[in-house]
Amino acid sequence: MEEEGPSQIVAQGHKKKTVGDRLRGIRKAFLTRHGLLGDYDYAFLFTPNIPFLKKKPSPAPFFGLNDHMPVVLALLLGLQHSLAMLAGVITPPIIIAGAGGANLSGAQQQYLVSTALIVSGILSMIQITRFHIYKTPYYIGTGLISVVGISFAIIPVAMGAFAQMYENGYCPTAEDGTKLPCPQGYGALLGTAACCSLIEILISFLPPKIMLRIFPPIVTGPTVMLIGLSLISSGMKNWAGGSGDCASMPETGLFSLCPTIDAPHALPWGSAEFLGLGFSAFVTIILCERFGSPIMKSTSVIWGLLTGCIIAAATGYFDRSGIDSAPTASFIWVETFPLSVYGPLVLPLLAIYIICACETIGDVTAACDVSRLEVEGPMYESRIQGGVLADGINGTLAALMTITPMTTFAQNNGVIALTRCANRKAGYCCCFFLIIMGIFAKFAASLVAIPSAVLGGMTTFLFCAVAVSGIAIISTVSFNRRNRFILTAALAIGYGATLVPEYFAHVFTYQGDNRSLLGFLNAIELVMETGFAVTAFIAMILNLVIEPEIEDTGAEVRGSSGDRESVEVESVRDTSKKPESSEKGEKNV
Repeated sequence: MEEEGPSQIVAQGHKKKTVGDRLRGIRKAFLTRHGLLGDYDYAFLFTPNIPFLKKKPSPAPFFGLNDHMPVVLALLLGLQHSLAMLAGVITPPIIIAGAGGANLSGAQQQYLVSTALIVSGILSMIQITRFHIYKTPYYIGTGLISVVGISFAIIPVAMGAFAQMYENGYCPTAEDGTKLPCPQGYGALLGTAACCSLIEILISFLPPKIMLRIFPPIVTGPTVMLIGLSLISSGMKNWAGGSGDCASMPETGLFSLCPTIDAPHALPWGSAEFLGLGFSAFVTIILCERFGSPIMKSTSVIWGLLTGCIIAAATGYFDRSGIDSAPTASFIWVETFPLSVYGPLVLPLLAIYIICACETIGDVTAACDVSRLEVEGPMYESRIQGGVLADGINGTLAALMTITPMTTFAQNNGVIALTRCANRKAGYCCCFFLIIMGIFAKFAASLVAIPSAVLGGMTTFLFCAVAVSGIAIISTVSFNRRNRFILTAALAIGYGATLVPEYFAHVFTYQGDNRSLLGFLNAIELVMETGFAVTAFIAMILNLVIEPEIEDTGAEVRGSSGDRESVEVESVRDTSKKPESSEKGEKNV
């Protein structure tokens, strides 16, 4: 099928669809059984995987990018998508704003969780819609179900930056050493992120082939894997009781018990009760994967979190005071933070946005694959360019909306493969549900009130899933001598910095009054102690300078720039249907 240009598509759209046609289409969609329900087998989504239960041999029908889709099914699958990404959206603000990060007040933490959901829904629409930049070959967005959420890569950088801010006096501490709330530190993180996001926007204007050569799987794979590994320690600390000051187990004071001595059912860090609460969430996730229906499998993390919360509430670990005091509704800018640029964060955040570009390339490739679209050629390269550009713009907009850097999520690719629905209507419904969840502040307050042990059991699984995604990307690389050498060299320092994060703390001994020099040295220290950033740069440089290896048989092994980047997903491919190549429904700006 010959590919249509944007101007042809818009012109055809105006010829084919008049106002009357659109009204008739809306009436048919909402007032007829076919438009509302269609002939979809809804039992497929809710049938559990019980042993010895007779299963239907045929899979559910596949809904392509622009296929007709019943309204009820779009809402149902949109809700499924929103639940699948819910844990990933709420986890970063809870950790960054919590006791181990900026120590913000409970009201500010609730606000950030609400706003994260709202901003995720709004910015996901940009990726899904795919706007054409007028009279240019460039696009904003992928045109797929490419939802966005807060990048996990920001968590270790933010935690290290806040620890540094409390040490150098940028954030306040009490006379007894207790860390006080630091909204100016969070504002500095946002302001620096807004400025540094420009680098990802610039990267998006590189020719896609060059972009794919700079960020091949041998660079993105180990980087994503180390992001997950660096986060697991935070998950395990929460699992044992909390990642704040109580994790150091002081003998006296407010944090001698977790999360504080004033909390209901407070216990010492590492108590068996905390471990049991975490295991209740962890085991539920495993049971959902083994016995759950398709909709339960793709939302297993939420079911684990819900089970842990029910047990915690029944046994007296749940503090509902924050829920009772929370407002009914919330929206963006209800709380604000003083924006500024914090010098030591510039270099680490530049690295974060480069890594976000790496992640986006992999996630868009996987989304094209499960959506049965081309994973090579001009249209695929255009989707890569549009996805990276939207990712950079979303980073700027998110910071101005009081949220840390956003990036394209990978979880929803598994939902697409499992439900066999790549239709954008489901994506828009997902955005709708995320915004509704965020507006109701009581919902966000209940998420913030989740006990640390339950949250830790869930996040440990979630963060390890990030590491496994990196392993899946690495598995697409041919393991010849060259690639093994690149991985070994890149991971050597990356693993070391992840396992011993303070190894670089005593390299610079300058103690003078030059604040600019101190900020620059702190920035280098922060980068060198961020293992995945070091791994990304070493792998990128070595991949460009080491020549591809030639096999003894005379057949040239493809270099990493020729490797196809994809993330492993569970899917049943129907090879009888050709990939879609048309770009219907794009917007022009």
